[in-house]
Formats: sequence, structure tokens, C-alpha cells
Amino acid sequence: MGNGLKNLLATLWIGGMWVAGLLVAPILFRALDGALAGAVAGKLFHAIGWVGIVAGVYLLVWCIWADGLRAFQSARFWLVMGMLACTLANQFAVFPLIAKIKPAVSNVTEGVFGGGLSSWHTISSLIYLVQSVLGLIYVWRGEAK
Repeated sequence: MGNGLKNLLATLWIGGMWVAGLLVAPILFRALDGALAGAVAGKLFHAIGWVGIVAGVYLLVWCIWADGLRAFQSARFWLVMGMLACTLANQFAVFPLIAKIKPAVSNVTEGVFGGGLSSWHTISSLIYLVQSVLGLIYVWRGEAK
């Protein structure tokens, strides 16, 4: 398995996360009304989540292919595993909850992390932040093992 595809997928995933979170989403919320911006941003984050799932699985397989069982001792492997876990948590746990709550509630918070839309957006944002920091560390370290 080639380094080229590994590098391309890592760039699409990590770069996509940073562009979506730092550039596109804030611009959407400044340029559009809140509901429309939220809908477009949700679709964007959902799409980058699928990029992350494909890229993350490939990168984990690549690490094991390249390093064998030593992959489990490398920071590179665990950074990708952490990013993939964050992606899966948002994609299959938090995003569906937000989609379920959104039609019934406009922007209500029910206590501290009590299940309201605002709480779940905060949880999703924190997961995304952790994922983005792990991606930054992955890129910063480069090919270090």
C-alpha cells in the first residue's frame, strides 16, 4: 500500500476537518440565517465524517501493514485510532441524537448536559475539537513513529 494514498487520505480528512470547522462553518453562520447555516454545516460535518471513516480505516490498516504488530506501539496508530473514535462517536451517536431532537426542540437546554439541543451541540463540538487537535498532532509529528 502506497504512501501516496495514505498521505492523500490523511490530508483530505485532517485538512477537511480544519477547513470545515475553522473556515466554512463560521462563514456560513455569518452569511446565512441560523437554521439554514446549521443545516448546511450539519451536512458538511456529516460528509467529512464519512471521509474520516474511510481515511481512518485505511490509515489504521496501512499502519499495521507497514509496521506489523509494532504499529500498536506507535503514536501514529493511536492518534488515528483516537480521531476515528471521535468520528464514529459523532457520526453514529451524537449526530443522530441531534437530528432526533432538532424537530421537537428549537434551541432549548435541559439542565447541564440534560439532553437538550444546545447540550448535544456542545458535546459534538468538544468531540470535534479533540479530533482536530489529534489531527494537528498527527500532521505536526509527520512520519515520526
